Amino acid sequence: MTTALSIPAVPLWRRRDFVLLATARVVSVLGNGFARVALAFAVLALPGAGPGRLSLVLACQAVPQLAFVLVGGVIADRMSRSRLMATADVVGAAAYAGLAAMVLAHHAPLPAMCLLAVAAGTATALFAPAMDGVVPLVVPAERLQQANGLLRVGTNVSLLLGLALSGVTVAWLGAGWALALNAASFVLSAVLTSLLAVGGRPRARSSGWADLREGWREFASRQWLWAVVAQYTVVVAALNANAGVLGPLAADQGLGGARAWSVIVAAQALGAIAGAGLAARVRVRRPVLVAVLATVPSALPIALLGAGAPVWPVAAAMFVSGVSSDVFAVLWSTTVQREVPEEALSRVSSYDWFGSLAFAPLGLLVAGPAAAAWGTGRMLLVCAALIVLASAGALLAPQVRTLRAREPAAGPVGAPVAAAGAAGPDVEPAGGEAGR
Repeated sequence: MTTALSIPAVPLWRRRDFVLLATARVVSVLGNGFARVALAFAVLALPGAGPGRLSLVLACQAVPQLAFVLVGGVIADRMSRSRLMATADVVGAAAYAGLAAMVLAHHAPLPAMCLLAVAAGTATALFAPAMDGVVPLVVPAERLQQANGLLRVGTNVSLLLGLALSGVTVAWLGAGWALALNAASFVLSAVLTSLLAVGGRPRARSSGWADLREGWREFASRQWLWAVVAQYTVVVAALNANAGVLGPLAADQGLGGARAWSVIVAAQALGAIAGAGLAARVRVRRPVLVAVLATVPSALPIALLGAGAPVWPVAAAMFVSGVSSDVFAVLWSTTVQREVPEEALSRVSSYDWFGSLAFAPLGLLVAGPAAAAWGTGRMLLVCAALIVLASAGALLAPQVRTLRAREPAAGPVGAPVAAAGAAGPDVEPAGGEAGR
């Protein structure tokens, strides 16, 4: 009689590739925290600059993220994902180094800033699908949820720290040096990512267009996948309108201005850290159902702002929203990584990114004029209602309600993730992360 020996699982923090990946993400996101503040102040400090010029530079950074993310997904499924991530980091480093040099030299022509902003946005479009596809290659399948949760905890803490330090850095050293620090963070991230033991992929025999069509088939054949992406097309537009325009307007009009808004945003960031930690440990039978339900609390702080609630109830609701949003993010990433074939994972992820971000610029564009015409409070209530209605719409899809989690068989690091395959809307499949 033979007895199977139980081999204890190696902790994630003792896995070389996971540590390299997590460290690279923490460093890169820390730098991006500096860039979010520094880029805005760098543009506004230029002679003759104003909101219009800032909007143009930020649009030049945002549009390529949407325009090229599908291309990034195809490339990531045709070559080593870690090599593509390192290449994207190098491009991002060059873009921010160029921006820093121009700002420090006090000579920053608008066309040059726009061109470098396009390069930075393109780097993000290449990086994001590869990042989503590399996680299953560096951790065993049964540790995916824990890995995604830990990565979210690390990047949330790093972003919060970067945002907190960026104001001090810009005030003491200037926006140019803050942008230079971001460029340095990209360089370090590229070095760490290049050390990942993720091999290349077989030479593709099909065209890029054929790969894109195959990725679409993988995406469209899973009802739960496209239903939730359609939900988030609306949700992200509403959240962007709140975070970028309506929330600050409400804070300025009735809560005391920037200080009140900073308390609200900080509460959300702290909630996101707690949510990622919770999501790394929670076990649910129907992850997509729970993920969709976890979206609904995001409407609460927006509704409270619209109703004219005081700062602290809004901040408390924002904390809850932060918790629930990262529960969604971890459950969603893990489910996609487990259910989609590894060889198509980055392409499917790129369709996820593209669909989720499709209306995000529109939300920012419409929010200001709509608030001026109908009132900030009323438009906040509309955004909250859109989140609830979109989430309810996603729940109408049978696979969203019925897809069950499975305990994946333990496998070696880098083993492809098993896929459940496509299932029709009446079949219950057996199977079961934003800037970067």
